[in-house]
Amino acid sequence: MASQLVKAVRIEAHGGPEVLKVVEVEVLPPADNEVTIRQHAAGLNFIDIYYRTGLYPHPLPHGLGFEGAGVVEAVGAKVKHLKVGDRVGYAQSPLGAYAQVRNVPAAQVIKLPKGVSFEEAAAMMLKGLTVQYLFRQTYRLQGGETILFHAAAGGVGLIACQWAKALGVKLIGTVSSPEKAALARANGAWETIDYSHENVAERVLELTGGKKVPVVYDGVGKDTWETSLDCLEPRGLMVSYGNASGPVTGVNLGILNQKGSLYVTRPSLGVHVNTPEKLKAAADELFGLVQKKKIVIRIDQRYPLEEAGVAQEALAARKTTGATILQLD
Repeated sequence: MASQLVKAVRIEAHGGPEVLKVVEVEVLPPADNEVTIRQHAAGLNFIDIYYRTGLYPHPLPHGLGFEGAGVVEAVGAKVKHLKVGDRVGYAQSPLGAYAQVRNVPAAQVIKLPKGVSFEEAAAMMLKGLTVQYLFRQTYRLQGGETILFHAAAGGVGLIACQWAKALGVKLIGTVSSPEKAALARANGAWETIDYSHENVAERVLELTGGKKVPVVYDGVGKDTWETSLDCLEPRGLMVSYGNASGPVTGVNLGILNQKGSLYVTRPSLGVHVNTPEKLKAAADELFGLVQKKKIVIRIDQRYPLEEAGVAQEALAARKTTGATILQLD
């Protein structure tokens, strides 16, 4: 396959949405362990904003986006599990999913089963695999637990609500409006707490009959850190997996003692699916629930590549529900 010129988003400096530029880039033939994917859709995630602002450093200039889906156009010489024409998706890749065509390490690429569309795959690979590792690996839910999950009406949150229900887990979800509360409950949340006018820790205490919860899943970060700790039962686990409101800094370990000999972890997807076998096992569990309709992927926002900055603004301003994707075909 010859090299080709395609449209992609690049940033040359850190900053606001205005630093995103759509440019023509050259895509070379795939290296031995890569595949070339003509993408139909890319997923939008908070981590994309962290790289745009420089919160997560990466040498400039660079692309954005980790999650996408499309068709394999070319296969590197050493790739065995994929072929030209395969429908594929990925959740973790080198930066650059905001592009019409790109090369991706084959070890990070998964074949899509029948019944999972490109748009669904782009909307759920990173978010769905995040829920998989949180619920099935970081703190392995057995069923019967009551848990707290922040931002329950977002892209990760709505998958979490459905997955918790499928496991027989009572998920208490925090939300910022009555509309988001209704959406979380419609997707399987046992109860919701509107943090804009309710005290989260007090409501958790009420809802659990004074017991609190064994685990809190917190992708919000700075704004919810103290509250999350106050919701945990003694020896409970605080899972801080994101920083939508800013990073948690200056943590005093003594607080974990004062609030009940608590545990805390800051996990990431990459470490949990760091081999093709682990990635396939996690993806199979996710796809299985989607195929059985236990999890329905809700895509509430679709944008063209040229409006990636607008899409990120809406996400950062908490104006979105469910997943957001970029349409690339």
